[in-house]
Amino acid sequence: MTSAHALTRMIMAGQGKAPADLVIKNIQLLDVITGAVTRSDIAIVGDRIVGTHAHYEGATEIDGSGRFAVPGFIDTHLHIESSLVTPFEFDRCVLPHGVTTVICDPHEIANVLGAEGIRYFLQCAEQTVMDVRVNLSSCVPATAFETSGAALEIADLEPFRSHPKVIGLAEVMNFPGVLNADPGIIAKLEAFQDGHIDGHAPLLRGQALNGYLSAAIRTDHEATSADEAREKLAKGMAILIREGSVSKDLKALAEVLDENTSSFVALCTDDRNPLDIAEEGHLDSSIRRLIAMGRPLHHVYRAASHSAARIFDLRDRGLLAPGWRADIALLDSLEDCRVSDVVTGGRLVTPKLFAARKPVPPVGLHSVKARTVKAEDFIVPGRPDRNETPVIGVKPGLILTFRESAAFSVGENGIQPDLQADVLKVAVVERHGRNGNIGLGFVRGFRLKKGAIASSVGHDSHNITVIGATDADMALAVNRLIALGGGFAVAEGGQITAELALPLAGLMSLEPFETVSHRLHVLRDAAYALGCVLPEPFLQVAFLALPVIPHLKMTDRGLFDVDQFDFVD
Repeated sequence: MTSAHALTRMIMAGQGKAPADLVIKNIQLLDVITGAVTRSDIAIVGDRIVGTHAHYEGATEIDGSGRFAVPGFIDTHLHIESSLVTPFEFDRCVLPHGVTTVICDPHEIANVLGAEGIRYFLQCAEQTVMDVRVNLSSCVPATAFETSGAALEIADLEPFRSHPKVIGLAEVMNFPGVLNADPGIIAKLEAFQDGHIDGHAPLLRGQALNGYLSAAIRTDHEATSADEAREKLAKGMAILIREGSVSKDLKALAEVLDENTSSFVALCTDDRNPLDIAEEGHLDSSIRRLIAMGRPLHHVYRAASHSAARIFDLRDRGLLAPGWRADIALLDSLEDCRVSDVVTGGRLVTPKLFAARKPVPPVGLHSVKARTVKAEDFIVPGRPDRNETPVIGVKPGLILTFRESAAFSVGENGIQPDLQADVLKVAVVERHGRNGNIGLGFVRGFRLKKGAIASSVGHDSHNITVIGATDADMALAVNRLIALGGGFAVAEGGQITAELALPLAGLMSLEPFETVSHRLHVLRDAAYALGCVLPEPFLQVAFLALPVIPHLKMTDRGLFDVDQFDFVD
């Protein structure tokens, strides 16, 4: 709460009767409502803007000459775990890109550790310089067709509802459960009818979409075509344009963002790793690309800030005006969205701010409990009654997969990969120590000619997913991840050629983001040396095990047809 003393200071400074704490001098201020650009000072007291369109003096002053001020960016849906670093390192990595607020769903760590994972994220959110908000994970496990490390029912979520960092219920991925009125899903939806409910409805259209929206679900980040997005907008759904490391929907959805829709469109990354952040940026990358594609400039900045705040009921931010939270990105260019300084909650972002945070101890350091595997565990027996076998089809930039098929030769070690036809083995190894399952199948799209790639990041239950050309290298890569306590590994010819340890819940590194970014470079090069052609091979592997995204996926229990919501025979 803002005290009477603080309010008095704000009122006096706003009138110019007292100095402000911080003043950005001579800046060109973008009004995201009208598009006007006005030279002005911005006066700040505490965490609040108290003056614009006037001249001010302050205890600290920043020269804004030649620069532009826009509201701080809001990432409306992401999983910090997919950055592969802790929330503290994510804070240090992303905040300098102008992202002052993120709305995260910690369901990756929740699928491994349950309520302990959510508690860890909330403790970190209390310390980060960036404003980290949390939507409570709605689907842990995502489905009943895979083995997760935990399960969260409404009774497990209720204790977190009153936390000041909590917004509402996170993406409701189990849309078949909604449409079939699954009692567990209905209980969660009922409990959050007075708050925000985040959506997740890939390819859902027509009356099925109407039924889903009838549960008061308000947002969607899974639209992959303009036509799909327009139907969802017409039915009152806010569209979150996603551009992550694997899911790249910005190009397909850009045309939807215009003068008529920008108040109902926002931006998100969902899953983005530090290598891509270092090379391309974060939301700043999406903004500059949208502008370059001809989207109206101030409407793009509106979607990145004011619209995002309104959609998620963050009433104190999203404008550069008196009385609003002082979240500000200072840019050298509006068109290029090049961020040179950031103010968050009235504080200029400097290394000292990050150094002052109180540490939060890591959790889940022994969460990988899989048994050691052997090459023989990956043998796929031949079926004399079947000429062709289903194959998961992968395409770059999509977490959607496709149902394909292939004819295989059968040797003494069962069905063999067909490297000429770009068909590899894929396996999901249960890693939570519950049953030792290994699901086996085939995948096309990676173009590996040798070796194997393994990942303990396997959305959403985070078992170990491995693809490979040989059973021996697949076993070697999986066993290396077990020894590391989780992470990524590349094997070739009986040797581990690259690795990254992710010991925090098998999802996040304890190293600085710069170190993780460097090691991802090494891993990517090692994957390319196997013949891989996908730009982001490791997250693409991770999404092979996500059985709520059409069409064909792999779980530890077997090959899963998302459209039929059942296993493939």
